[in-house]
Amino acid sequence: MIEMWYSLPCPPECQPAERRAFAALGRALATDDASARQAARARCLAKDNAALTAATHVLLDLAGQGWNVRVDDHEVAIAPPLGVADPVEEKSRVRRQELIKRDEQLSIPSVRRFIAAMEKPREFEGKFVSIFSLMRDGKELSTALQALEIDGDADLARLRGVIDPYVQVVSSSERCMQTGLRLMDIWRYFRHTWSNQYTSTPGRTMMILIRDRAAPFHPVIGIAALGSAVVQLAERDDWIGWQPAVFLENLRAAPTLRMARWITARLQTALEELHVDDLIKDGLYWPSLWENPTTDAIERLLKEAETRRRDHHRFVKATDFKRVHDADDVQSWRRRAESDLFRSKRCLALADLLSARQALAPYLYPKASRTGLSGALDSPKARRAIMSVLRRAKADAVGTEIADLTVCGAVAPYNALLGGKLVSMLAVSPTVVRAYHRRYSTYASEIASSMAGRPIRRRSNLVFVGTTSLYGSGASQYNRIRIPPEVLGGLSPIEFRQLGRSKSFGTSHLSAESVRALVRLAEQTARGARVNSIFGEGVNPKFRKVRHGFDLLQWPSDTLLQHGRQRIIYGISLVDNLLPYLLGSDAEPSYKFHRRKSTADVDAISAWWMRRWCHPRSKSPAVLEAVTAHRLTRPVRHGARVTLPDLPMAAGEHEQLELY
Repeated sequence: MIEMWYSLPCPPECQPAERRAFAALGRALATDDASARQAARARCLAKDNAALTAATHVLLDLAGQGWNVRVDDHEVAIAPPLGVADPVEEKSRVRRQELIKRDEQLSIPSVRRFIAAMEKPREFEGKFVSIFSLMRDGKELSTALQALEIDGDADLARLRGVIDPYVQVVSSSERCMQTGLRLMDIWRYFRHTWSNQYTSTPGRTMMILIRDRAAPFHPVIGIAALGSAVVQLAERDDWIGWQPAVFLENLRAAPTLRMARWITARLQTALEELHVDDLIKDGLYWPSLWENPTTDAIERLLKEAETRRRDHHRFVKATDFKRVHDADDVQSWRRRAESDLFRSKRCLALADLLSARQALAPYLYPKASRTGLSGALDSPKARRAIMSVLRRAKADAVGTEIADLTVCGAVAPYNALLGGKLVSMLAVSPTVVRAYHRRYSTYASEIASSMAGRPIRRRSNLVFVGTTSLYGSGASQYNRIRIPPEVLGGLSPIEFRQLGRSKSFGTSHLSAESVRALVRLAEQTARGARVNSIFGEGVNPKFRKVRHGFDLLQWPSDTLLQHGRQRIIYGISLVDNLLPYLLGSDAEPSYKFHRRKSTADVDAISAWWMRRWCHPRSKSPAVLEAVTAHRLTRPVRHGARVTLPDLPMAAGEHEQLELY
């Protein structure tokens, strides 16, 4: 493999002394002299130059993760590490990178105080409890497993007396009935045991605890979280069938009256979900324009959108975009809709709808037909209009009826028994699907409501879940997961299907210092902050700020944002009519299981996990030894306990952490 070198010029506004300091940092990083590196770093950061500070932190990150550094004629250049062929070595490399950011987070004083508070004993209903009460003692579990004499499936039910899982959906205020601890805090504590840092994500988030009622205090088996899905994911969209090229090809092969009516209905619905009162008042739109769109009117809307977007960036205040807490408060949604940001977005959306209506008028109006759809598919403008309709349908479904399994895994000692597979299956169980529907059925969509000037509630039937492996090589807890139809009384199995690999793109390899420095640089440009981290401006504001920071440094952002950690992408369809339902041509989802109100599905999935994975592994001496290693004797040395990085502790903190 050929080593590729990329130039990292010193920031353009740097003075000669600052350029020399940056080149000296590059030369120091090309050696093994730790003291020279530290001195060069200090000289660069002492210059108090935002661009140089950002460049310094990023270069240090890259060098620390194995990128090669050289200096030619005072010009710094870097080369990414060559690919690692050995899966075990690659997994170790990625884990080291992840631990850097996780330990950085666990070094924050407030996080360390939270960990200490969770481990501190407190009295609850006459007993002293702490987070340790929710960890299962490995020796006790191992002894109980060895005592079982299971002979075939008939005796397998006896295993439920040792491990009896159930699902507990986390709410912000609910407390654990066994310990009095907040469920949110319990989930957060165990999330800090992961090898990657804990970050909150915008949009929907539903946290889940999997617990074991067979042991005192109902210890935690594992945790999961469903969050808003990534908007654009080619591998997922190809598999679902709603990538534009695939969708149009299938439509051309089988045009139907049903799909022709679907296109016109989607356009009409999109128009009805736009607040247009102010646009009518200002002469930018009038009702008859829909029947006969004109190019001049579309251009005026586009010009207004550009003007309002520019005004938004000049005058915006984040406080103007506080969340609307009363979903039925029409006045609040209307004020949001008429803000510069959402007026700009509405003008763009209306221009797009009018363009689509104009392009499809010769084929699907005044009456949609199969013949008209065939004709539209032969017209480049009409095809683009159909793709626009598809994009809208996809945007409506991605944020509501598709979710990503953003966190999923077992904690010790259950992880040694492949408890991660149990957590994975329960995270897509009918019980969780029902909980998702209950939580979000009355939820007003932030973006759609802000565009409509009134509350808009989307369908909230969870029909597809996507996720990725933590590592791109080696075994994954999602491999070979298949819930047979007989387990849940359905006609089709629920399978974790491998859809491809991620593109290794993001900021997860950059330290918090680097990200902060790049964001600060982006926000200090003469043109002002191009990204304000306001919901509605666009997806992933942090990522866009970091990219803008690299652009200001004149560094190759596409290269530097490739963290080199491909992950396996999985998809789980929970219905048999996935694409028709997501598009809205089918009114109801056809689930692969019966959505009964009981929790019998949790027991059925747990029994399947015991038969398929837990029981066979419990017969392995090596597995039982691994389970036994997690003890709750004092001081606690348990794999489910958060491991804090070595730092000087505040007064009394050491005694607090070693109390058990």
